[in-house]
Amino acid sequence: MSYPIPAEESVAEIEIKKSRFIAYARGISTREEGMQWLQELKEQYPDARHHCWAYLLGNPKCAANAGMGDDGEPSGTAGKPILNVLNHKNIGDVMIVVVRYFGGIKLGAGGLTRAYGQAAQAVMEVLPTEEQIPMQAISIFCDFSQEQQIRHWCQLVAGEVAEVSYAQQVSMQLQVPEDAVNEITAQLDSISCEYRLHD
Repeated sequence: MSYPIPAEESVAEIEIKKSRFIAYARGISTREEGMQWLQELKEQYPDARHHCWAYLLGNPKCAANAGMGDDGEPSGTAGKPILNVLNHKNIGDVMIVVVRYFGGIKLGAGGLTRAYGQAAQAVMEVLPTEEQIPMQAISIFCDFSQEQQIRHWCQLVAGEVAEVSYAQQVSMQLQVPEDAVNEITAQLDSISCEYRLHD
């Protein structure tokens, strides 16, 4: 089951009643990666009042993991509206961080919720995406004479050769799209190649 993921980092900025909201969006594959990026943005904008965030990991239709943080804003007025935008965009493995510079005019809870939602919306509108294709790892043990043939098959299904080592036999680690696994294994069977699928 493939789904869209961010292709690169994007940024958008809105201003509401003199407060600046700078929204960043990018792809992440783990919570740790997201927290690391949040830390980098805090170091990049040390004088900003708040760094609020939300992320969604995995397939957006049934996310494996999601999280959010208000970073000192009233509970539910920042992380929640950002996550809300993510929940409606059908993009997976994505995180948004909204950096806020306070402009001196209080926005109130409703105003904050709208502002963070608008900032998240703005950055998602400019975020380029690409298809994330679920891959299957396969270990293959073959003769030297078969290696080129297997490399060729792997290339045809847009897979990649992750690792190769040479001993009495060639052992190869392939990553192939899940929907091409049957095709590849049928070809391996046709040349009596030993292989193992990994979870």
